Amino acid sequence: MKTLGRLINRLDTLMASAAFAEEGEFDTAREILRDANSQNERATKRVDRAHTRPVVHNARSK
Repeated sequence: MKTLGRLINRLDTLMASAAFAEEGEFDTAREILRDANSQNERATKRVDRAHTRPVVHNARSK
């Protein structure tokens, strides 16, 4: 369910950015995308860290 929510949020961000770009507000469109990408990178790092430790631990114990 989290994946669907993330997809909807991403589409919402892309549509908002496209709307600003269509009206000639290119800087605002870029800022929206930049903010969304930085939030996505932080979330990805949290997910990667959470899943890396058990995998490494399990690999060492075999």
